Amino acid sequence: MATNESTPVRAGASAVPYGHVIGSEKWRGTELAQLLQGKIKLMFEDGLGLVDFHLSNRACVLYISESDMVSGNAFKRRLVRFRKASNLKGLVIAERTRLSDQYFAPVQNFIVLELGMVLLPVTNQSEAAQLIVHLVQERSREGGSNPFLAKKHGHLSDASVLQSVQTIPGVGRVKAQQLLQRFPSIQQLSDASLRELEAVVGRGIASNIHSFFTQTSGHSSDSHPL
Repeated sequence: MATNESTPVRAGASAVPYGHVIGSEKWRGTELAQLLQGKIKLMFEDGLGLVDFHLSNRACVLYISESDMVSGNAFKRRLVRFRKASNLKGLVIAERTRLSDQYFAPVQNFIVLELGMVLLPVTNQSEAAQLIVHLVQERSREGGSNPFLAKKHGHLSDASVLQSVQTIPGVGRVKAQQLLQRFPSIQQLSDASLRELEAVVGRGIASNIHSFFTQTSGHSSDSHPL
């Protein structure tokens, strides 16, 4: 789906009333927009730049479709530009389908480990609509921070982080859980010393983790070859 990249993020769009969503004009008439209409108050604006949907409290959704994922690195450039240009809370919704599944692990690694963003996988636009509606409704009821970014409602983002940690060589689900109990975020895990890691998972796996993040930091979002 084409994106107006001349305007990375239009700042005014971040002031969204509770219960409302501002969607990019490019989504008008799509299945996702039709599924959202009637469940939340959806308004369309042109010129939102890289962002697909603005929620309240300076949170926004960047959507990666199946076709985006299989067609190249354009979506990665878009995400990197967003991270550099904006202090908004970016949630990435990505379509994980039978066709895109083979690309999903490196995409997840890039989004969560390198960019430090929350990744929420969906199988189609219907599931994406349900997710966005849930986000908006929870945000409106609580009047607090985004439920997928807050610790109280961290189960989806935690699951995404857990899956990402398991992409590190030698780290299975149990080890990933142990690591996240000691280092609750990707940032804390990547900053951990070799000795701190050894205390949790032993020398061999700790060395793998330390090497993984050392290599990743050499290909960060500031210098990633896109």
